[in-house]
Amino acid sequence: MDTSGMSQILEEFKASLETVEDSRSLQDLKVQYLGKKGKVTGLMKEMKNLSKEERPEYGQKVNELRESIDSMINEKSEALEAAALEERLANETLDVTLPGRKFNIGSQHPISRIIEDIEDFFLGLGYEIQEGYEVETDYYNFEALNLPKSHPARDMQDSFYISEEILLRTHTSPVQARVLEEREGKEAVKIICPGKVYRRDSDDATHSHQFTQIEGLVIDKNIHMSDLKGTLELFAKEIFGSEREIRLRPSFFPFTEPSVEVDISCFKCKGKGCNVCKNSGWIEILGAGMVHPNVLEMAGYDSREYSGFAFGMGPDRVAMLKYGIEDIRHLYTNDLRFINQFKQTEDGGERNESL
Repeated sequence: MDTSGMSQILEEFKASLETVEDSRSLQDLKVQYLGKKGKVTGLMKEMKNLSKEERPEYGQKVNELRESIDSMINEKSEALEAAALEERLANETLDVTLPGRKFNIGSQHPISRIIEDIEDFFLGLGYEIQEGYEVETDYYNFEALNLPKSHPARDMQDSFYISEEILLRTHTSPVQARVLEEREGKEAVKIICPGKVYRRDSDDATHSHQFTQIEGLVIDKNIHMSDLKGTLELFAKEIFGSEREIRLRPSFFPFTEPSVEVDISCFKCKGKGCNVCKNSGWIEILGAGMVHPNVLEMAGYDSREYSGFAFGMGPDRVAMLKYGIEDIRHLYTNDLRFINQFKQTEDGGERNESL
């Protein structure tokens, strides 16, 4: 039994191993000697030419050669990995004395925050949140709200018409009309409807062709104006401060009767008169009133049995009043210098820097 071939293979392997400088070359060398068609594997094929007595010893020596080569490959692999790590550490030196990088934290938009505050307040009173279509039919936007096609009050809401019967909604009241219709005059209603609305208006410091609105509606038996006033008093104190008072002034809206404009006592001068309240001591914030019987009847409610109140406000205006924003256009220009003034502090409070 000649084992000189094994010694030659081992010496050749050692010489080749000395030239290996990376893991890929090492893997190629391993395949060359230990792979299915490798030199060591080829030695096993010679066993067929040996006698039964020689085969065990020959097989043992081939296995010893395989183990020796495999051991040297593993040692070389560990050495290459250690060298690569040393090189990487040298090239990727980290100076722990350098200051850390500052990560800018986003801020919630003031309108979004106001809408959430209003929603949280009315959810606490048992209201539902209902949303509707921004593209509406003339019927739900006007006629179902006691505004027939010939009604002069339509001129108060100059509209974006897509066709004769389709338009961009001018208020969120169509949501109320649809909900009333769905309840079929049989169920009480207690909802608020937040969303975007559109009117043909010239953009300036206090007006925009697209803005947000939140309207509320309560329909049930034995609902009175006192319920409306009590609700709005709680709302004013929650959003603007516990010292706020409200007053109701007669007004006109086609879908409510009687209708009122709602003012709050000025939170800056506390009723004494200042530039914010135009020296009146009061600030107008929303319109409201008792739901018109015609609206109830068109939705299938018996106006002799059911009554209710409705109100509508602009979160844009509420945000402007609460945060002292003088120009509504700031709310829609996506200027980070403006938005970042409304970041919340770590304790959950609100930081509102000088505007």
